[in-house]
Amino acid sequence: MSKPFCYPRRIEFRDTDAAGMVHFSVFFIYMEEAEHAMLRELGLDVFLEDQDGPISFPRVAASCDYQAPLHFGETVLVNVTVSEIGQRSVTYQFDFKRDQTQIATGQTTTVCCRLADDQKIEAIEIPGSVRDLLAKAPS
Repeated sequence: MSKPFCYPRRIEFRDTDAAGMVHFSVFFIYMEEAEHAMLRELGLDVFLEDQDGPISFPRVAASCDYQAPLHFGETVLVNVTVSEIGQRSVTYQFDFKRDQTQIATGQTTTVCCRLADDQKIEAIEIPGSVRDLLAKAPS
């Protein structure tokens, strides 16, 4: 198994709630930021284009389990791995740590979709070139 993609994230004041802790919803933003950084590292992007037009990977499921709080000014490491590549979907795992403290774990599942001019989206098989690059991601 390869080493997870590591995305360091400093906690900003805007991310905290009245108790001074990172609001639970912000963890989903951190997961998305880490996923996008990993995709760029692989040579991919959020929006791609093939011979048939634009494609993207909207989320169809997301979850996060919390073990410890984060506070303003701290740095969290968000480790990303690809746990599954299906015909049309990709599932990512996220592991949040501050030093040696386990903060949270999360998961998202995205589906490869064709983006039409009329704003409709249709699930499609992941193109081979994209699949090949995703297969190089940490798992």
